[in-house]
Amino acid sequence: MIRVAGHFGELLQGRIGPSGQVALITLPCPALAVVARHRPGTGLTLHDDSQTIVSLDRVHKFLQGLGLSLSGRLDLCAEMPVGGGAGASTAALVALARLAGYCGKPQALAAACIASEGASDPLMFNRPEQMLWASRTGDRLADLPPLPRFEVVGGFYGPPCPTDAADNDFPDITALIPRWIRAAHARDLVSLAALATHSAKCTLKMRKPQSDPTASLARQLGALGYVIAHTGSARGLIFAPDKVPAQARAVLQDAGLCGIVQFFVGDER
Repeated sequence: MIRVAGHFGELLQGRIGPSGQVALITLPCPALAVVARHRPGTGLTLHDDSQTIVSLDRVHKFLQGLGLSLSGRLDLCAEMPVGGGAGASTAALVALARLAGYCGKPQALAAACIASEGASDPLMFNRPEQMLWASRTGDRLADLPPLPRFEVVGGFYGPPCPTDAADNDFPDITALIPRWIRAAHARDLVSLAALATHSAKCTLKMRKPQSDPTASLARQLGALGYVIAHTGSARGLIFAPDKVPAQARAVLQDAGLCGIVQFFVGDER
């Protein structure tokens, strides 16, 4: 059995320059994952609990691109909704590669994921939140400082919205990157939460949803800020560790969020 953790939206996402490439800082989520199991046998069959994570044809092509193969029965179970902005498809491909014995560099695995689906989350790396990641090209644009410890509570709002690799309709976040680096070096959680909120607001404004309760939920529950899946339905509130109000889950559910999760991110020092 292989378990690959997903993410929960992005702390920042946008273009580097008005017409530059799309880049992001992911928010890793240990509470959500794709679990893959393999039973040896002849041929290859795929049993996907969601029926939408990845096709058998794509599995064949993906493994072949890595010089790998599997035979028998593959079982995939996603602990997050496909199209929710939690990395289900990337996590599934990474899990399949590891089941097939992949032990190469994560950069090559990222390239194979992008060749398969057009874009990739950096889930094949350790500490993926410590990089500025070009999700369409698989480039590590910059190394980032470790994050201070914080807590997220959130869920999924509205219908699934799978990533379109050809979608470049994002705000310019160039000015946010040096501010993020300074705040992370200073372990300034308040400023980091404000930057994540700013990035989320810009994307929501550009994409013009009919309604989104995240900002009002953050105010109601006293969150430091919030994070969204910039192409997906994940919505999360950012709190200092152990400061999530007891009623938070019920409030989020009443606002229409489903699949409520709560998890910690970052390092204690």
